[in-house]
Amino acid sequence: MPQLAPDLLARARLRRAEVPPASHSAVGAVERDPLPLLHASSGGRIARLVPLRYGRMRSSPFAFFRGSAMLQAHDLAATPYSGIIQQLCGDAHLANFGGFASPERTLLFDLNDFDETHPGPWEWDLKRLAASFVLAARYRSVSRGRIDDILDRLGRSYREHMREYAGMSALDVWYDRISYERLLERIDDADAHELVKKSMKKASKRTHERLLPKIAGKVDGGWRINDELPSLFHIFEAQTLFSEEERRVLLGSRLALRQKLFDEYLQTISISHRELLQRFSMQDLVCKVVGVGSVGTRCMVLLLTDAQEQPLFLQIKEARPSVLAPYVPQGRSEYANEGQRVVVGKRLMQAYSDIFLGWSHAGEHHFYFRQLRDMKISLDIDNFTAPLLEEYAGLCGWVLARAHARSGGLAGEIAAYLGGDDAMVDALRQYALAYADQAERDYAVFDAACCRGEFVALDDGEFSEVLRRS
Repeated sequence: MPQLAPDLLARARLRRAEVPPASHSAVGAVERDPLPLLHASSGGRIARLVPLRYGRMRSSPFAFFRGSAMLQAHDLAATPYSGIIQQLCGDAHLANFGGFASPERTLLFDLNDFDETHPGPWEWDLKRLAASFVLAARYRSVSRGRIDDILDRLGRSYREHMREYAGMSALDVWYDRISYERLLERIDDADAHELVKKSMKKASKRTHERLLPKIAGKVDGGWRINDELPSLFHIFEAQTLFSEEERRVLLGSRLALRQKLFDEYLQTISISHRELLQRFSMQDLVCKVVGVGSVGTRCMVLLLTDAQEQPLFLQIKEARPSVLAPYVPQGRSEYANEGQRVVVGKRLMQAYSDIFLGWSHAGEHHFYFRQLRDMKISLDIDNFTAPLLEEYAGLCGWVLARAHARSGGLAGEIAAYLGGDDAMVDALRQYALAYADQAERDYAVFDAACCRGEFVALDDGEFSEVLRRS
């Protein structure tokens, strides 16, 4: 392990005296009613999709946690913080880690969701990740003792890798990447090793070419994406989930919307990639319902094809203000367009970012662009055993340390604050267990409100049935 500079150690001693690692066990401002915050988080979403959002959140405490990041952001604002502010993922739960291809077609393991990225205290990402592991482990009926092991693995992995990055040059940190081949070299558990190999094989098949015939067909000489309510649908046609007012805000027609979004987006990418996109023709634009927390936001898929009719799918995802924005102690985002905020956060934190990242807006709505499917893969954590969760915790701790070291250039500051003992590891474990208890209490309050009819919550099957009847 590298030796840290004396000045960093001196500053760390001051910080640790002012905000001892043990103080990070505090759960924050949890004496509040979660329901008004949940109601507020649905404001501005597509109204007809909000019941589906609530339905997906209602499926388990972990799903609720995924869809209610604003609650933890609110609560963290009242906790002690280290004083080290830098770019955060903002929603670093364990399901937001996965694989995707670099421009050289190397499969990388990294953070993959930055909708909430924002400057803030580095430990907020670590705390959200730790609490997510507790909820996922409880969902899998993992014993308390094994959960402690999982959390210790996470905390120590983050600390040890941050110390490694503190000894690296700025360029070495910037260029570091965690490929699946590197994962295979470091994983000792046989089941985890096999899981990574299977994920690599699966990822190789998740390409634009394979996706095209699955979701689109030829119509009048062009390609048209198939409507599959509620997951895929055309915005400006009879069978849609958008109101007349919503369609008016989105410029009233598919052609106008896609041209407005695309023209502005082109000005936010490099000249070379702009030239590359000139070799494609726009074919179709549809709305796509994704995830848990993102349900109800305006997420679209743009299909383009080249002269050989090979496809390129671009996801155009609405970027709303980060849930962290009202609560961070300092360092607010400087970007007027929320899509630009997301793009900059991704470029800072990911080892390699999508070459087609860019941003745009339509009316009052901000968007960012990225490829929809380019060897992207997420591990199926619903079926993880306790040993797999522990191995995964170590990998996620490594990835988060790399992302933080890259985005802020403050690896030395963070490593010095963490120190060489388990004080922060112990505090993180206590926090994660206590906050998971709080998330389960919030879930119970939410579930009771759904039973009373205060929240209309429909699972995917129920929602589809309502659409069929309407």
